[in-house]
Amino acid sequence: EAPPTGGRSYLSAGATYLCRMKFLAHLCRVVVGAVFVFSGLIKLNDPVGTQIKLEEYFEVFAQDWPASAPFWEALVPYALLFSVLLCSLEVLAGVALLVQWNLRRTSWFLLALCTFFAFLTFYAAFFNKVTDCGCFGEMIKLKPWQSFYKDIALLALLLVVLWRRKDFAQPRTGWAVGLAALACAGLGVYAIRHLPPYDGLAYAVGQHIPTNQKPSEPLRFEYVMERGGETYRFEQYPTDTTLKFREMILLNENAKPRITDYRLWDDSTDFTQESFRGKKLFFIVQDIHKAHTGTMDDVKNLLTSLRGTDVQPVVLTSSPRAEFEAFRRQHGLTALPFYFADFKVLKTILRTNPGLWLLRDGTVRGKWSYLDVPTKEEILEKS
Repeated sequence: EAPPTGGRSYLSAGATYLCRMKFLAHLCRVVVGAVFVFSGLIKLNDPVGTQIKLEEYFEVFAQDWPASAPFWEALVPYALLFSVLLCSLEVLAGVALLVQWNLRRTSWFLLALCTFFAFLTFYAAFFNKVTDCGCFGEMIKLKPWQSFYKDIALLALLLVVLWRRKDFAQPRTGWAVGLAALACAGLGVYAIRHLPPYDGLAYAVGQHIPTNQKPSEPLRFEYVMERGGETYRFEQYPTDTTLKFREMILLNENAKPRITDYRLWDDSTDFTQESFRGKKLFFIVQDIHKAHTGTMDDVKNLLTSLRGTDVQPVVLTSSPRAEFEAFRRQHGLTALPFYFADFKVLKTILRTNPGLWLLRDGTVRGKWSYLDVPTKEEILEKS
């Protein structure tokens, strides 16, 4: 005897509901996994950039909680190691989620990681401490509040994954996570010892530095004024003296100059504009105490070989003059002119210490790590 029509309809509705829930759970799993893999790979492409961001957070915490300052200061020398480990964990957890490996533990780990990131971004946004969270490295810039809302959305998706975790299979895909671990280690080491495979910075090859120092379009502002408890907004500063100024908001923030702090100097000369004239090969030594000097003979031979060509070798450093003078004498660089620059600027120009940076009329023509010293012929060809 056939079951009642109502029963058949009820079973069909229940099956449809389960299918929809299963689809939703898999969708959440794929989205979260893809976001973590993408985020981790972007930062692992440039672990030194993530190191700089971590050091910025350590500095903020040390200032805000003076009692714990020694702890945060003690972490600074290990910021690069933390950078590689954190970025690798993001990638591995994302891969594990995508291939459904050890799903329960992976989901709980990602939930804890998202909660931690949400705290960091909320703290940065609420107290206006770190204006760029660094969640997607230098490729995608997010403001702290945007990053916080992103973390909350990921938390919600992860809760769905945990709620419906019985809907997922448990395939033997540990090998995929193992391969991902090897790939992360290789990418991180390569980016640190050589240069990031993808350079999205304003000093990358092909970039024109003077252009990046200018706004891409005229900056537009909104002026927020107040009178009698009411708020008024103007795109031109008002002449009404009864209005009280509250704040000025930049409307087209993306138009801001990409470079605002590039400056080269010595005791008596500003070399900034001169650096954009002609062909110049800069040998950059950010910090002489942390510089890798194993290839200094190759660098010295290259710089010396350029005499008589139209490429001018110049040395840049952020180390104190007296210390750098001793470094120059030790490595036979006394015949070359040298100038000073801010440490963060040099670290943004070149992620390795030391390294080479080639300019022609202000356009970047080449960048090399201390391990990849080019030949004279290569410099002349690229310049």
